Amino acid sequence: MAVYSFEEYRFKPFIDEAIGKLGFRQPTLIQRKMIPLILKGQSAIGQSQTGSGKTHAFLLPIIQKIEPSKRQVQAVILAPTRELASQIYQEALKITEANEGEEISVRNFTGGTDKQRTIEKLKQQPHIVIGTPGRIYDLVREQALFVHNASMLVIDEADLMFDMGFIHDVDQIAGKMPEGLEMYVFSATIPEKLKPFLKKYMENPIFEHVTPSRLVAEQIEHVLVPLGSRTKTDLLGQLFHAINPYLAIVFINTKQMADQVADQLTGHGFKVGRIHGGLTPRERKRMMKQVRDLEYQYIIATDLAARGIDIPGVSHIINYELPKDLDFYIHRSGRTARAGNQGVSYTIYSPSDEDAIVRLEKMGIQFGHQDVRGEEWVDLPDRNRRKNRMQLKEKESGTSKIYVRKPKKVKPGYKKKMASEIERLKKRERRLQRNKKK
Repeated sequence: MAVYSFEEYRFKPFIDEAIGKLGFRQPTLIQRKMIPLILKGQSAIGQSQTGSGKTHAFLLPIIQKIEPSKRQVQAVILAPTRELASQIYQEALKITEANEGEEISVRNFTGGTDKQRTIEKLKQQPHIVIGTPGRIYDLVREQALFVHNASMLVIDEADLMFDMGFIHDVDQIAGKMPEGLEMYVFSATIPEKLKPFLKKYMENPIFEHVTPSRLVAEQIEHVLVPLGSRTKTDLLGQLFHAINPYLAIVFINTKQMADQVADQLTGHGFKVGRIHGGLTPRERKRMMKQVRDLEYQYIIATDLAARGIDIPGVSHIINYELPKDLDFYIHRSGRTARAGNQGVSYTIYSPSDEDAIVRLEKMGIQFGHQDVRGEEWVDLPDRNRRKNRMQLKEKESGTSKIYVRKPKKVKPGYKKKMASEIERLKKRERRLQRNKKK
């Protein structure tokens, strides 16, 4: 088996030092694919799941290529949310802080901050700009931030950028950058609607799709919990008492429902935080600080928190409802079992979720089946036990069995008609078997 090392990229000494401090031993698969391309200046699209190491797949080579003596913007990194932009910024600082030579200036620009004060600080342009598209385009339009010399553009979480309606701002920023722009797009999925934008700015990009050997970390246990006759909020309260998590994130599909559930749980005496797009910038910043300070044991969140935001210490995920886009189940689960720790992902389900669960199983996710009664966990039979038993009998006998569902109400002549139907199907089966032998 090939052994990969960061040494083969011949990074500057301070970058190697930062890699050591970060505890990175070997480059991840997306890093092995993308770092050489960025070092060569070859535009590329990197598709990989959350937690695959893509942030450093672009930060390391971009910082390597920065020329500190040129006091101008050389790279622009766009993220769809303030939290993700801040996270990328903090990781960039960890690398550049190790530099004892000429300073590499990195700045973070997002909404929710004083724009005029930001403009005043831009009298000296940074080398690397990180931020949200709306604020960066605002600064470009105000002629405070000059991106016309920047040769590198990174669009992180591009599919989420599109979903949140930021592609217009990204388009405007890219349009102000020079011809021959090196563009690097990172995304968990590449929706069809995003492709015209990519085609506009990327001429023959290299496409790297990293499919992990497992969709989710092996350390994550996936458990289905039937709703039954209970309300979801009541069952959620039971789950809280039964798991007593270090930190649990409850995922809900809409901000309106998130607020409703959070209010109900607060009324039941639980202290819950909430993270969704309906919070003001100040509320979101305060909430993230409170979460990191462990003021909450439970967080109610929409999928905004499943993409890019690193909340340390998450021991449990609870899917109050399954996401409409099942890829987000992977992102949600990926919020736990970080840094080699164990984690559990619970899903509250009802019969209407059966199709979605089957599709997740086809994606390779193996679910346990449990229920909580009082504060005790009870193992339930496998949901597919009847189907598996039938398949096993068929395999053992070597023939396909014929199963005819008995009607709820037996009509006159039912037995005779049923016997005739079974005999007809048996003859058809024997004929098919003979044809196979020919």
